[in-house]
Amino acid sequence: MKVGRDSMVRFHYDLSDENGQALESSREGDGLAILYGHRNIIRGLDDALFGHESGDRFQVTVPPELGYGMHQPGLKERVSKKHLVSKGKPQAGETVVIKIKGNARQARVLKVGGSVVDVDLNHAMAGQTLVFDIEILEVRPATTEELAHGHAHSPGGHAH
Repeated sequence: MKVGRDSMVRFHYDLSDENGQALESSREGDGLAILYGHRNIIRGLDDALFGHESGDRFQVTVPPELGYGMHQPGLKERVSKKHLVSKGKPQAGETVVIKIKGNARQARVLKVGGSVVDVDLNHAMAGQTLVFDIEILEVRPATTEELAHGHAHSPGGHAH
């Protein structure tokens, strides 16, 4: 079966930047499982998976516009520490989750003050060209439950 709309795709990836610096990999686990065509991954990678089948290996270069977007200098904010989801003292450079008015979002800590934290709301990979080495492990039709939930499930189902 080839990757197409409403298929479940499980794959391994090795991710590096355009200079070859390793950023992350799925090789330690069972791979990443997605429901294809449902915005579960960045657009450039989603587009590249189309038409591939189990056993295929390939490389794709994803520009920022099709990845995590361009870095936007205006996405820096000062927030009260009470909005931090994680406990303990935040450190400059670490990624934290902030929750304001019920909406949670990841942010990178720039500076820590007494009662406030300056954060950058850009994704950590914003502005980067990303290079993925892909190995397709499995392609199958999505289950009714996966389609209803909008994401892939592990073998044996999924508890919400």
